[in-house]
This record gives sequence, C-alpha cells and structure tokens, in this order.
Amino acid sequence: MSKVIMTADDSASVRQMVSFTLKDAGYEVVEATDGQDALDKISNSSVNMLITDLNMPRMDGIELIRAVRAIPKFKFIPIIMLTTESQAEKKQEGKAAGATGWIVKPFKPDQLLGVVKKVLR
Repeated sequence: MSKVIMTADDSASVRQMVSFTLKDAGYEVVEATDGQDALDKISNSSVNMLITDLNMPRMDGIELIRAVRAIPKFKFIPIIMLTTESQAEKKQEGKAAGATGWIVKPFKPDQLLGVVKKVLR
C-alpha cells in the first residue's frame, strides 16, 4: 500500500506540481486549498506526511502545523514547509511549531522527492 501525502497550498498550480511529482513517484496525494481545508480533511484520513505552504488564507502553515501536532495520531508525522519564505526567523517559527523540514519555492521535483524519501520511512 502506498504512502499518503497531504499537500496544503492556496496556489492550484503549486498543488498540481506537487501532486504530479508525488503521484509519479508512487505516492497517494490528498490536496487541500488552505490550512483550514487541510485540517478538516486530515482528521478523517490516514495521512503519512504533510507538505504545507506558509502563507495561506483562513489558516496559515504555522497554525496548521500546531493544530495537526495537537492531534494525537499526527503528533509525529513528517511535516514539510514548502514556501517562498526563506528568512531564518520564519524557519525557526516553523521548527518551533513542529515542522520537520523546509523547502523554498520554486522547488525542483528531485529536491522534493529527496526530502520526502529522507523523512518518510
């Protein structure tokens, strides 16, 4: 059975690119349009990993990570921030919230898959 990865991003083109890259590598993908959508969907699913943008409407990536980490069954899943933000303080805030890793957009498909394979066992 393939691993399930949720991607949360308010950009349809980024969601499509992430989905295509992951599906092509054999992963199942659940797409969410923002943090709130991701939180609504993740509660009723068996997601193995979360890839989230930082800047999104309704609920940003930091709030989403905190909310997901508060759900017992998702306390230890890998969570990757995929964002245009690269400032050290933003990365620190993400790490403090519970992010496992950080990828700066635009990303290369090989880079994304490398990180996914590294943290998703």
